[in-house]
Amino acid sequence: MTKTHAALTIGALLCLAAATASAQPAKGSPEHIKAATQRVDGSFIRANAAKTPDWPSYGLDYAETRFSKLDQVNAGNVKDLGLVWFYDLQSTRGVEATPLVVDGIMYVTASWSVVHAIDARTGKKIWTYDPKVDRSKGYRGCCDVVNRGVALYQGKVFVASYDGRLIALDAATGQPVWEKDTIIDHARSYTITGAPRVFKGKVIIGNGGAEYGVRGYVTAYDAATGDQKWRWFTVPGDPSKPFEDASMAKAAKTWDPSGKYWEAGGGGTAWDTLTFDPELNLMYVGTGNGSPWAHGKRSPKGGDNLYLASIVALNPDTGKYVWHYQETPGDNWDYTSTQPMILADIKIDNKPRKVILHAPKNGFFFVIDRTNGKFISAKNFVEVNWASGFDKNGRPIEIAAARQNTKPGDSIPGPFGAHNWHPMSFNPQTGLAYLPAQNVPLNLMDDKDWKFNENSPGRPHAALGWNTAMFANAQPPASKPMGRLIAWDPVAQKEAWGVEHASPWNGGTLTTAGNLVFQGTADGRLVAYNAKTGEKLWETPTGTGVVAAPATFIVDGKQYVSVAVGWGGVYGLAQRATDRQGPGTVYTFAVGGNAPKPEFVQYRMDKLLQGVKYDPAKVEAGTMLYVSNCVFCHGVPGVDRGGNIPNLGYMNSSYIENLDKSVFKGPAMDRGMPDFSGKLTPEDVEKIKAFIQGTADAIRPK
Repeated sequence: MTKTHAALTIGALLCLAAATASAQPAKGSPEHIKAATQRVDGSFIRANAAKTPDWPSYGLDYAETRFSKLDQVNAGNVKDLGLVWFYDLQSTRGVEATPLVVDGIMYVTASWSVVHAIDARTGKKIWTYDPKVDRSKGYRGCCDVVNRGVALYQGKVFVASYDGRLIALDAATGQPVWEKDTIIDHARSYTITGAPRVFKGKVIIGNGGAEYGVRGYVTAYDAATGDQKWRWFTVPGDPSKPFEDASMAKAAKTWDPSGKYWEAGGGGTAWDTLTFDPELNLMYVGTGNGSPWAHGKRSPKGGDNLYLASIVALNPDTGKYVWHYQETPGDNWDYTSTQPMILADIKIDNKPRKVILHAPKNGFFFVIDRTNGKFISAKNFVEVNWASGFDKNGRPIEIAAARQNTKPGDSIPGPFGAHNWHPMSFNPQTGLAYLPAQNVPLNLMDDKDWKFNENSPGRPHAALGWNTAMFANAQPPASKPMGRLIAWDPVAQKEAWGVEHASPWNGGTLTTAGNLVFQGTADGRLVAYNAKTGEKLWETPTGTGVVAAPATFIVDGKQYVSVAVGWGGVYGLAQRATDRQGPGTVYTFAVGGNAPKPEFVQYRMDKLLQGVKYDPAKVEAGTMLYVSNCVFCHGVPGVDRGGNIPNLGYMNSSYIENLDKSVFKGPAMDRGMPDFSGKLTPEDVEKIKAFIQGTADAIRPK
């Protein structure tokens, strides 16, 4: 080849390369988004797990380890992390979602199941989708109008709305592709707050509502068409009717039919964790608490009540039951097993084991063989008073007094759980799981006169549909509140290090190959720790408390860390640990970032309520009405500080004087306030006003 010929050939190749580059769609354009998201399927998620440049599913990978193999941001340079951009989610309620990111396109949800598509390169909005959930029906869920995120598969974004719909959106445009109603009985208060998962072309979703009296189930839908493929119920139904399958017939033997458990649904709702092992072709479901909470009411003669508070393995192709392990037999304390589980391969007794790592509400850290459901070990990671441990067969060694609820007594952990939905992470390099642990003081006492759906003053939230068959805090709890980040060794079953927090209800965790652990806090910070030692290496203010878990990803060769912030969840409705507040916000950081932070607004709280005229004789009756209608959202007047819902003991007096204008078709209905028409009378409202002002007067410093 002559020099002239070679030069012409090279020139032609350069021109071809330039033409090809110019033909590539612009980053963030609909064409680019379509191409990037169309690639996301099972093979993509498994391939991404090798180096984790993207964050394509809720827990990063199928095993939901939340361990990123990126190390561009590391223990040595994390101190230089700075803000690159922030994005306003335009929400005032809880934000619990982990962002998904593929090739710089981010998908995240805010409260009320609103989906946001964001250009992660710039922080600019691409599109938003609002499923238009009826805001006046927010009371149908126990734990705020939250949503934990979306699934992404073959060019579609899947979101489950608070009111129970599963919706497929075009990933490039946000336009609906298909929509399915997943609820089997709209007369009952089913809701969905969890993130869907896609396993083998099927979108999997559960639901919540066990406090209200529902029967739990998990459903699979075809990702392309929305056609229902299978449904598995978590607890048995009415035994006078045919059971759906052999697993339900087996479960029914562990329930006492004299309690007519099916009338209150039985519970077992699968409202959060779902994981998948493609090699074993097994998916794992964490199931919820009993409905009602009181074991003696739903199953008077005892019994384990399968499959409550369990990890259940299903065949993802058919939905057929394979095995289960029950972590809290005969649940009596709202000890759900819906908390995030992690699949890991670890050595136990110098032998490799395929395990599930799980830290549910009941306060024990479990290691379970994921091939067959066999118990390996369990150790309490916080103080507990319901069991002294687990025997070699994996059954709890219960403390007898824990079931004697004829008098008020602290349940430790209480129904908020030693660990709730906030995701934990597992770093195979350190061998440690990073776990948001807590105690929220609460005591319980059986309601011996409880009847399903009977609303009477004094029963917690009974006017809004709660059916726990228990009284809460009939006397002040004796245990102390606690929030803690724990680095847990699942092989040794002991804490490696821990960090004390100012409050319970701190955010989920992210760990990385850069020897880092990231966690947001209830008191409004995002913090990075040394994964091996727990040393704090960096922190930044976030304005409001953080409950969601961060994500990290690569865009155009650079590593970013993002977290969606917005105080809320069941604890965050009435409690908080920061004096500042702000709208739901996505923060994105990188080394060298120096973008200005948003303005943080001081929490608006008037002085302790004063001057509302009331009849002291009505305070006692008002107390009972407040408990059955108001307390779980607004807290105790003047005692609690308010969360993302204000405390009525610190409202302006004119608001309380005109309380009827708020509770009967009031202006706050479009923000989630129920309409109490038909539930309360004007005279009832006067009694509630007497309780609110009377309580404020009682606690006012003399």
